[in-house]
Amino acid sequence: MRLITISLLLLLALIQHPLWLGKGGWLRVWDLDQQVNSALDKNIALKARNGKLESEVRDLQNGTGAIEERARYELGMIKEGEIFVQLLANTGAAPLQVAPPPASKLIPHSKAPAAKDPAR
Repeated sequence: MRLITISLLLLLALIQHPLWLGKGGWLRVWDLDQQVNSALDKNIALKARNGKLESEVRDLQNGTGAIEERARYELGMIKEGEIFVQLLANTGAAPLQVAPPPASKLIPHSKAPAAKDPAR
C-alpha cells in the first residue's frame, strides 16, 4: 500500500511539472501576459505621440499660425514693425503684454529697429 501511494505521488509530481514549469506552463503564460500588457501600454503612449506629431504636421502644412509660432520661439523672429523686448530679471510682477501691430512679414529681431530704453 505504501509503495502504491509513493508511486502515485511521484506520478502526480511528474504530471504537475509541465503544467507549472513547462513550455506552455502557468508561469510562462503569466510572463507572456505581462509582456503583452507592457507592449500595449507602450503602444498607447506611442499612438498618443504619433497623433500629436501628426496634428503638428497638419498645422505646419495647412496653416501659417504654427509656422509663425516656430519662427518666433525657435528662430527668434518678429514681425515687421514690432518691438522686441527682452526682460532679464524676474521681478515677481505679471509680465507686460503688448499687442503687436498687424504686419505680413517676419524678420529676425537682430535686424529690427532697436527700441529706446525708457530708463536711460
